[in-house]
Amino acid sequence: MTKKSVITSTQLSEYVLEAIDEVKGKEVLSIDLREIQNSVSDFFIICHGSSDTHVEAIARSVEKHLDLEIGENPMNKEGTDKADWILLDYFNVVVHIFKEEARRFYNLEKLWADADVKEIEHTF
Repeated sequence: MTKKSVITSTQLSEYVLEAIDEVKGKEVLSIDLREIQNSVSDFFIICHGSSDTHVEAIARSVEKHLDLEIGENPMNKEGTDKADWILLDYFNVVVHIFKEEARRFYNLEKLWADADVKEIEHTF
């Protein structure tokens, strides 16, 4: 049995961003919450897909990529039954994958606007 190496929340968020980019997640944001008092996580990663199928594909890509690359699985996963908003909780990194309409409605970016919000450029 090999020992799992320690990975930082910054490194974990980079793996998440790579996985999202592989399946062309849209309007990807990384929100650094480390300087926010009483924040629930170190990072929120937010993106959206163009359909239920796309949202599900993004979630699968994140789960598969993190499992294969670093042996991490989400502590909690919600929303997979409807695919309007899938949440993958990796404790220090929480991934929010929306359909576009749901993302505009909930507007998490605005709720955490006082944090360091970075728009991630795509490689495709």
